[in-house]
Amino acid sequence: MDRSARAAELRQILEHHAYRYYVLDAPEISDSEWDRLFRELQDIEAAHPDLRTSDSPTQRIGAPPIAGFEPHRHLTPMLSLDNAFGHDELREFDKRVKRGLETEDEVEYFAELKFDGASISLTFVDGALDIATTRGDGATGENVTHNAKTIRGIPLRLQEPLPGRIEVRGEVVMLKDVFAELNRAKAEKGDQLFANPRNAAAGGLRQLDSRLTALRKLNFYTYGTGAVELSTGRRLAGAQSAILARLRELGFAARTEPKVVKGIEALIEFIDGVQASRAALPFAIDGVVIKVNSLDEQEQLGFTSRGPRWATAYKFAAEQAFTKLNSVFAQVGRTGAVTPVADLEAVVVGGVTVTRATLHNYQELRRKDVRPGDIVIVQRAGDVIPEVVGPVLEKRTEDLPVPTTPAACPECQTPLVEKPGEVILRCPNKQCPAQISAKIRHFVHRGAMDIEGLGEKLIDRFLELGLLSDLPSVYRLRDHREQLVGLEKLGDQSIDNLLAAIEASKTQPLDRFLFGLGIRFVGDRGAKDLAKEFLTLERFRKATQEDLMAIADVGPRTATEVEEWLQDPASQALIDDLLECGVAPVEPEGPKSDLFQGQTFVFTGKLEKFARDAAEDLVGQMGGKAAGSVSKQTNYVVAGPGAGSKLAKAEQLGVPVLTEDEFLEMLPEGSL
Repeated sequence: MDRSARAAELRQILEHHAYRYYVLDAPEISDSEWDRLFRELQDIEAAHPDLRTSDSPTQRIGAPPIAGFEPHRHLTPMLSLDNAFGHDELREFDKRVKRGLETEDEVEYFAELKFDGASISLTFVDGALDIATTRGDGATGENVTHNAKTIRGIPLRLQEPLPGRIEVRGEVVMLKDVFAELNRAKAEKGDQLFANPRNAAAGGLRQLDSRLTALRKLNFYTYGTGAVELSTGRRLAGAQSAILARLRELGFAARTEPKVVKGIEALIEFIDGVQASRAALPFAIDGVVIKVNSLDEQEQLGFTSRGPRWATAYKFAAEQAFTKLNSVFAQVGRTGAVTPVADLEAVVVGGVTVTRATLHNYQELRRKDVRPGDIVIVQRAGDVIPEVVGPVLEKRTEDLPVPTTPAACPECQTPLVEKPGEVILRCPNKQCPAQISAKIRHFVHRGAMDIEGLGEKLIDRFLELGLLSDLPSVYRLRDHREQLVGLEKLGDQSIDNLLAAIEASKTQPLDRFLFGLGIRFVGDRGAKDLAKEFLTLERFRKATQEDLMAIADVGPRTATEVEEWLQDPASQALIDDLLECGVAPVEPEGPKSDLFQGQTFVFTGKLEKFARDAAEDLVGQMGGKAAGSVSKQTNYVVAGPGAGSKLAKAEQLGVPVLTEDEFLEMLPEGSL
């Protein structure tokens, strides 16, 4: 047999045994036999590089470093799920589903584990892995294909050559025993330990050097699909459970715990069983994801602006631990809020080592009667934020001092104030060093202006040296290059990289800029809503409370806070200074026409001329609105092959139904 044929044979053999091992959990050969076959293929490819293919098992060991991550837009957005935190909230979810389906019958649900890892989307073209992308902001992620190829649970080629494109969604996780072994090795070297398996997995997925990703020994488990654009025009399957079974046939690792249940009480019983066996799982989970099993019913229920109406995430109660409270200190946030923080003896809570935890506010601190020296109960609220639940009073054997409420800011000594109706103490000094540091950290972080290399320690160091004083001063760092290069541990290359990142941040999208300003109650989602409504920074700067209240997801509290911020001359001066420094936020595109003004479109079935999100964008460009479900307010339904319940609902309500060609005929010439 010639080398080319032997290489092809070895690839086929190794792919078969990888599927047996990672997907079916039924290996047919020993690890040593696998290693022998793998080395033989490696040797052939090393001697004859022209025989090395992109989907060869040898590509899983990693490749040399890349320059950075390229953005990639998902074919279908990776949406967030609403959360349920108790049985009553699950029952409310079930009632909403039944109302949406207009039925009193028990609904069939598909319940699956909620992995505590890093979400990833894999696009396969004609059966071969084309691109792997992180979740990112849900619409656009980062291209991490070079790293995904090192994860053995991700097939480089499907077991069947599906014609067309398909997005496979899943979670990258680090198994608990792998995490423990890696941390043992780090401890022996004196290196900083990983905080938890989730961070280790997410960090491994974002390595520029994929050889480092390979060393993390990550696993991948699929939980579903995004876009399915097969040349046959068919779905992958008709139910969520069938999709998972089909993906397993195609070569993806999928857990056996997920289950189809009928009715809410059976669902609750399943969730309670998962929670009871949670500790025995080989990886961390923080809940159970519940989806309506039927895809037709999913389509009928549709989406809100934030996520699907047909799914929710049941979050487990926080895990708790006991430890000693060493002290309580005051922390100053970017809005001037002064809150008590607990300094604790290190304790592991839910797989994470905790040394600090929130006490929320001083009123809550007094109510809980927590004192330095106490043994306290610590939990991770929602499995994320560590908090002190309270003291173990029977362990308090002496009269411990009661923490005092500060009268002045611990950083700048300005007297603290308390707004009417609030329990949070605030430092009113806008020049408070702690506030400035926190504001800059928020401004430069990934969700805002995304200035890589300007971390907390460097920010504080630059503040001490007078190189930073406010947000605009970030853009004046280029004027101090020589001084920066002269600082200890900072060389020419690292400074030039930092200055390049600062320069590149000047043209971030408008919503990121608005989020980075740190306006109270304006999170990343709220910033997107503001950018979409006002379109330009100039229009936003003139917004009134009435303008703000007209936005669907903006409430009175947020509207009041934003208006007050905009009416403060210091806020307007801040924006002027940033613009003068060359910051030029990229404004979202507004409607090109009012052709569809006041009209709502719903797209269903397979679109053959363009992707669904592109069709919905076109509606927006023409001044209309694209919705996810059919109602009496729907003006048109555009139906392609495979249209199901939405088409039926349109016919029932008498909503006009268009073909894709008829929709295209409505568009003005040159709009595509």
